[in-house]
Amino acid sequence: MKKLLSIILILAIFFGVMHYYDHPVISKILSLIAEKKGEKGYLKLYGNVDIRQVDLGFRVGGRVTDMPFQEGDFVPAGALIGVLDKQPFKDQVLQAAARVESAEASLANAQILVKRRKILIGTGGISEQDIDDALAAERVDYASVKEARAALGVAQTNLNDTEIYSPSDGTILTRIREPGTVVREADPIYTLSLISPIWVRTYVSEPQLGLIYPGMEAQIYTDTPGGKIY
Repeated sequence: MKKLLSIILILAIFFGVMHYYDHPVISKILSLIAEKKGEKGYLKLYGNVDIRQVDLGFRVGGRVTDMPFQEGDFVPAGALIGVLDKQPFKDQVLQAAARVESAEASLANAQILVKRRKILIGTGGISEQDIDDALAAERVDYASVKEARAALGVAQTNLNDTEIYSPSDGTILTRIREPGTVVREADPIYTLSLISPIWVRTYVSEPQLGLIYPGMEAQIYTDTPGGKIY
């Protein structure tokens, strides 16, 4: 009988606490206890800072002449960080420019020939075939000029690509090559660690997904004891 009364008394106390759980005073006490234990109002997660990096290389091959930055150096966006030997590419630009001049001279001569034959065609001094041949030669020379100008553009682009500029602010993570090295196109000479944007990757368990929402503020602690809170 005493055991039965004890059980009834415990159940009565339990249901009484449950009944008064929503009472302001009791609720406040429970809230203070939970906050003191660090178990309410906070979601503690663990994760890592993602390091985003980019391998920087030339779009053309050649001999590296200048690499002004060392590992660990901060690099601002737009900074010149690598240069190839420009002379071979300058020569290609001069060669392409000469071909443009030659093609333009041939086109000018073809245009003069067409004008002369158009004047003579009314006199019967030349045939229709002669004028057709002159017009065809003019079109060929015109296409040659376009091709030569395009080649000059490619040569100029290749010359410009003998320089690498930092795409964004970052830190040199790895210096892969040294001046004097002959590299192929796309061979990286630096690995740049980007400093913006910074992402922290963490994982939330399924039962806790309902506790977070987009735009929710967070405090980020590093492993350093007493370190800065972000």
